[in-house]
Amino acid sequence: MRANLSQLLALVLACTASSGADVVRPMRTDRPDVTESGYSVAPGFFQVEMSFFDYERDRAGPDRLDSWIYGQINFKYGLTTNNDIQVVFDTHTVNRAIGADDEREITSGFGDVTLRLKHNLWGNDSGRSALSVMPFITMPTGSELSAEAWAGGVVMPFAMTLNDRFSLGSMGQVDLVPDGETHGHDLEFLATVCLGLTLTERWGTYSELIISAGEDTDAQLRSATGVTFAVTDDFVLDAGVRIGLNRAAPDLGVFSGVSFRF
Repeated sequence: MRANLSQLLALVLACTASSGADVVRPMRTDRPDVTESGYSVAPGFFQVEMSFFDYERDRAGPDRLDSWIYGQINFKYGLTTNNDIQVVFDTHTVNRAIGADDEREITSGFGDVTLRLKHNLWGNDSGRSALSVMPFITMPTGSELSAEAWAGGVVMPFAMTLNDRFSLGSMGQVDLVPDGETHGHDLEFLATVCLGLTLTERWGTYSELIISAGEDTDAQLRSATGVTFAVTDDFVLDAGVRIGLNRAAPDLGVFSGVSFRF
């Protein structure tokens, strides 16, 4: 009887340790790079990834567009071991278009809302690589900056640990976006590759290449680099810059933000 009780206690402790593996899963974020994480949020955790500001400048001939986003938020919740749900929105956006004659048009307000569901196919709690699939829909809000039509798509992010210091990420994305001229939808494509480097226990950096194209848009090529600072294991600050590498791409982007979970 005593042996049976000992075996039962050992089994309970083993099960508890197994279920606790999800709780202590390291926090992995979709920001600050464009490449989404191949990992989902641990079950029962809320995770917030928010930009303090995101500035972008795009000059096309004599015209110029400046865009500021304040408080872009990705709010996540871990549903199960391999699934999380995400709500993404821009708290406040300001777009300033400057024409050749210095005529200026300013629009501002709340953006559309995107709902995403990430399903990890493998690698959340073991192995050196992870792959997820993340379908999403974007819902119009009717604001001045709204696309005024539903959109959607699917993202396939992949992550791999190369060694103690280097990691590799890549992503493919297909979007179905509204076409204002035809009142239909067009396909757009996005692909990225990102190399991450752990500098110290708290500091990290990354370099990224981003390619995007659409049915009615020219291909855009951008590079990005940034740094992260882990205040704690569950609270990380970041900042970085994106640079356009061809004429079709926005010229410059600068951003900073924070990620935390509870």
